Amino acid sequence: MNDRRRHIINVAGCLAMALVLPAIPATGVAAEPVKLTVYAAGTLAQPFTEMARAFEKTHAGIVVQPQFGGSVKMVKKVTVLKEPADVVAVADYTVIPKYMFGADGDPALATWYAGFVGNAITFIYTPKSKFAKDIDAANWYEVLARPGVEIGRSNPDTDPSGYQTLQMLGLAAAHYHRPGLTEAILRNAPETNIRDTETDLISALQLGQIDYLAIYRSDALQHHFQYLKLPSEIDLSNPQYAADYAKVVVHTKSGALTAKPIVYAITIPTNAPHAAAAAQFVAFVLGPEGRAISERNGFRSLSPAWAMHRDRMPAPLRGLARDWTE
Repeated sequence: MNDRRRHIINVAGCLAMALVLPAIPATGVAAEPVKLTVYAAGTLAQPFTEMARAFEKTHAGIVVQPQFGGSVKMVKKVTVLKEPADVVAVADYTVIPKYMFGADGDPALATWYAGFVGNAITFIYTPKSKFAKDIDAANWYEVLARPGVEIGRSNPDTDPSGYQTLQMLGLAAAHYHRPGLTEAILRNAPETNIRDTETDLISALQLGQIDYLAIYRSDALQHHFQYLKLPSEIDLSNPQYAADYAKVVVHTKSGALTAKPIVYAITIPTNAPHAAAAAQFVAFVLGPEGRAISERNGFRSLSPAWAMHRDRMPAPLRGLARDWTE
């Protein structure tokens, strides 16, 4: 048998064996990446998307998958719909203990939280908005109550900025000695102008379908909108005024809500599928890179973070926070 024929027979034999032998798994195949599910307030969309991409660059094998919406709505995905989440971040720290700490026999789905940024409530507008050339920090509440003005806001039953807007208006009524201020402005903000989260109305403002939008100052800065520079006595931005803020209570389907300084909070659910990776992401959020991204996006960074039940946090996170004393 010549060499050429022998080679052809060998090749044919190898092909035949390949058809009948089971496949042998290749060695050194990369493992599936950890897919980290993050549920967060709608107003965190821009900074958390930036953080996710920056985090992934230094944490090979972890892919961050953020979802954004009204804070109460996102929390209820975990508590009511039983959807798995690795990290939860909300625009009002009180949402976490209210819905996730366990009450009325419900299981506790969180045991701690850390406040990491602050914000302020304001109104944004564009040059096309009615009376845009007239409005300022002195007359804003009169302009917003004028006939024909269209105001957008988020749902106070599902989103913190919705009820924080009502709280701010209540504080403004007392601050400016204007009884009826809230009702006058809300007449121009009917239910048809309400969405689950205020960021859903940004396009309506840009298109001129509404004139003003109640929203966080961070969104105004991120999207380069004109906004009202309201005094800190009413915009819920300053913890020094906590006692004054607390004089206003608004009533929603979620109950009576006392006004408080705006502090965003983050936690890891007790049933998080990827708790270790979640702790790494939260450390990034609370650390210097995360704080820098938050500040670039118009938030007031808390350094160190304010932690409720700091002893229950994952050990690597405790050094990034101090005990929260209200």
